[in-house]
Amino acid sequence: MLIGVNKEKRLADQLARQQAMGQSYWAIVRRQFRRNRMAMWSLRLLYVLLFIALFGDFIANEKPLYCRLDGQTYFPVFRQYAVTLGLAKWEAQFFQKGWQEHHYESVIWAPIPYSASTIDRKNSNFVRPGGKQRIPSPRFRHWLGTDQLGRDVAAGLISGTRIAMMVGVVSMSIATLIGVFLGALAGYFGDDRFHASRSRLILNLLGLGAGIFYGFNARSYALSEGAFSVELLKSLGILATIMVLANLLAAPIKRLPWFGKKVRVPMDIIVMRLIEIINSIPALLLVLSVIAIIEKPSILFVMAIIGLIRWTGIARFIRAELLRIRSLEYIEAAQALGYSEWRIIFRHAIPNALTPVLITIAFGVASAILLEAFLSFLGIGVPPQQVTWGSLLNLARAQFSAWWLAIFPGFAIFITVTIFNLIGEGLTDALDPRLKQ
Repeated sequence: MLIGVNKEKRLADQLARQQAMGQSYWAIVRRQFRRNRMAMWSLRLLYVLLFIALFGDFIANEKPLYCRLDGQTYFPVFRQYAVTLGLAKWEAQFFQKGWQEHHYESVIWAPIPYSASTIDRKNSNFVRPGGKQRIPSPRFRHWLGTDQLGRDVAAGLISGTRIAMMVGVVSMSIATLIGVFLGALAGYFGDDRFHASRSRLILNLLGLGAGIFYGFNARSYALSEGAFSVELLKSLGILATIMVLANLLAAPIKRLPWFGKKVRVPMDIIVMRLIEIINSIPALLLVLSVIAIIEKPSILFVMAIIGLIRWTGIARFIRAELLRIRSLEYIEAAQALGYSEWRIIFRHAIPNALTPVLITIAFGVASAILLEAFLSFLGIGVPPQQVTWGSLLNLARAQFSAWWLAIFPGFAIFITVTIFNLIGEGLTDALDPRLKQ
């Protein structure tokens, strides 16, 4: 009986080993990451922060989520989205009175019935969280206190969460696109494998200069005075159009003998020297210099600038991986099959070189959030009406007794930065190359 039990146990252990050996590398990575409790809890807290950032308007808002007034039903938060897009308008009665002054037949308020910009004049001049407040009912209490103008600190923290997540995600997305592209060019082609015709090289350089001038320099007034996101898309469209036209024009011109001659371009040297130039300039000094020449401050400018200076680490990791990958058998097989170099790079080389980039992105998001909080604390690059964690910390300098303006935003910054650092450390352990064995 005992022999039979031991035999079954050995068979079960053998089957488990076989299943473990048959698992994919990413399945092993997920299992290793789940074993890190601190990283898993950090990931769960990150989900909470992302939820707050996405649904912040339904968590903290002076407008009701649902209300019935004069026999009509309204969903003011959803309607605000339509008004912002120009698809709807507010009735006159909502301009004549504040949202809390109407006599609703039924109403459902947000958990925090204040927006980050709502000014409660009855509770201005730094009302502390546990202090006496002039409110119609406990439902409208400022649970984390107010600032000098009477703005709710809890609503400001919700708004700051959205700004922090946007800065981290958008800036590192920009940095990832630039870093992966330039790093892949440097690592795959090196100094002797990239050749281009003189016509294509000359026209691309001229097109890049013309695209930057007509897309950004000539439209500087529109970028500073108009809707930045729309104007930025127009500028990028102008740049892309000019680059496409330059490449289309290069095809017939390269038929001429001199213009059609191939020229070797040392991509590795060019990219590495560019990385060294950017890294030689202190990041904070570079950000402050660029923001100083911007007439109309915007959080989108801050995100773009952070992304444009944080790509160097990603490019170096991708370059190092592609220097190793480009000599492997499957890359040589793809070349033997006649695939184009660009297809090999984007379909085969880059997907197998993104492992270290995930770690760099996790740490980069934490660094971007910290840099944005520092700029907001100094009051640089962010509009005065924009409430962020750094701007709340800046308000604490005016009134040292307003401890809640320093404790709560400071704790939010600490928690968020720690979360991304712990996730980065968890990815570092889970993506250990030895797991591939």
